[in-house]
Amino acid sequence: METPLKLYPRLIESRVAEALADTPVVLIAGPRQAGKTTLARSFAGKQGMHYLTLDDELTLLAAKEDPVGMIRSLDRTVIDEIQRAPRLLLAIKKSVDEDRRPGRFLLTGSANLMALPTVADSLAGRMETLTLLPLSQSEIHGPAVNWLDSVFAGHIPEMSMPLIGDALFEAVLRGGYPEAVSRITTRRRTAWTRQYIDALIQRDVRDVAGLEKLSHLPRFLRALAQVSGQLCNYTQLGGQVGLDHKTVVRYMGVFEQMYLLKRVEVWAKNRLNRMVKTPKLQFIDSGLLGTLADLSAIGTTTDRGRFGNVLESFVYGELLKLGTASDRDYDLLFYRDHDQYEVDVVVEDASGRLLGVEVKASATVKATDLRGLKRLASLAGNQFTLGVILYDGAETMPLGDRLWAAPISTLWGR
Repeated sequence: METPLKLYPRLIESRVAEALADTPVVLIAGPRQAGKTTLARSFAGKQGMHYLTLDDELTLLAAKEDPVGMIRSLDRTVIDEIQRAPRLLLAIKKSVDEDRRPGRFLLTGSANLMALPTVADSLAGRMETLTLLPLSQSEIHGPAVNWLDSVFAGHIPEMSMPLIGDALFEAVLRGGYPEAVSRITTRRRTAWTRQYIDALIQRDVRDVAGLEKLSHLPRFLRALAQVSGQLCNYTQLGGQVGLDHKTVVRYMGVFEQMYLLKRVEVWAKNRLNRMVKTPKLQFIDSGLLGTLADLSAIGTTTDRGRFGNVLESFVYGELLKLGTASDRDYDLLFYRDHDQYEVDVVVEDASGRLLGVEVKASATVKATDLRGLKRLASLAGNQFTLGVILYDGAETMPLGDRLWAAPISTLWGR
């Protein structure tokens, strides 16, 4: 049994409206089925824009065969799934160079178009890109403050919709894709997620990367799920599925381009050293990760370690979504050194201030849980704003100089 698909207010909606008011082309980018079409259609209705989707085969054929002719006939138009015909972007560039009125084109794309060849420079200065990820808990549960903005200002929000224990476990494995959120049972959500992954591999991978040999990809994606939250060892990953180092890097790039996962860079006091460190792998949606890692059958008490890895991705995803909705720029990193001190997420703002976030699947916090945050604080000095241990509990408590324990539910608090 499934509930009707609910329409949720999206945190980036006001930012899309602002961009359309002063920019010729606006792109809403993010994974397929995250809600881009629903949001774009709402703007088409409110602003009287024409709507086209490249999921329609005739429209796609016209876009591929005569992109200039197609764009010449359009004005104030929504074009959905633009990555299916990237040559349209060059035609759009020509059109907006002749007519720079704001709000002429609202595009959606299920791939990072800026990573596609010939596209990166074509709309520079003409297009604003906004990222729409799967639903955040703030969007699901109602109005909330932006946790990142609030904590950098020195205030940890209070819980408004507490999710603790089994309720948190359920939310983590549900994830944020609207279709998955709408399904009542774990079995139905798992069925949808598996079909979603199959569809991405069979169609979108070809659109984005032109890969023809797809048989390795499902097994490779499942192998990636087993190492989520860990350092990227490309040789080891390749060995598990019979792929060489170069192919592993390419396949990971494709999944990253499709907003399924991210390679997270390490924070280093010397910025020049950051790029030579090994990145960490994080999936963006915890529900997708939970299905790939086959966590749906376990309970919160049966395999706390495996759940902890998915919980870390859940928190990472929530922070990433809060960053896309903020007017401020935040960079999500992590910390790890040769002495095995580590911090799950390090958030750096535009002025270089740091926020350290440790994620614990337990309802208790121990003194040893602070060791990574204390090391980061000593290294960063005045840059270190706050260190927060997010845990499966209900109390916000100070733990020393600039160190706090706070419920995971404060991420969507007020």
